[in-house]
Amino acid sequence: MKLNRATLIVGTLLTLLFCLVAGCAHYQAGAGTLYAPDVQTVYVPMIESDSFRRDLGERLTEAVVKEIEHKTNFKVVGDPSADSVLTVKLLNDARVVVAEDGLDAPRYLENQLRAEVSWINRRRIPITSPQVVPLPAGLINISQTSPLFPAAGQTVASQQQVAIQKLAEQIVGTMEEPW
Repeated sequence: MKLNRATLIVGTLLTLLFCLVAGCAHYQAGAGTLYAPDVQTVYVPMIESDSFRRDLGERLTEAVVKEIEHKTNFKVVGDPSADSVLTVKLLNDARVVVAEDGLDAPRYLENQLRAEVSWINRRRIPITSPQVVPLPAGLINISQTSPLFPAAGQTVASQQQVAIQKLAEQIVGTMEEPW
């Protein structure tokens, strides 16, 4: 009886192992499968900013470059003839008062950043998939808000940096391949 049981267990394990190996033959794992396989280098020109606030474009450019190098397998280069070009335009930033105290002093504000993103390859063909949003081909509209609590001692600069970092994460997220 033990021989039959051992044979059954070994047979089941071998069958299971075969199914796992055969079923996962074309499956790829890791961060490399999330992004375009034909792209190794990305050129990120200085981000244009329509905002009147100083250095937002430069700070967002720095955050996007760091995020690309941290989360993807792409190498950011300073050469416009790279495999792809990621163009970002900061459309606006607005500060909105959400809540006031009894004396009309702002207690809770939100900073809203909105950017337009275009990722094209060497032949100037958009790499990202078409979006449902009615925008010109290859453009993606992204927005990000971050809270500001002046009563808690939070500064506008720290709040803007949080919004910039979150926006950079969203921009790099648009570079992922569709499933």
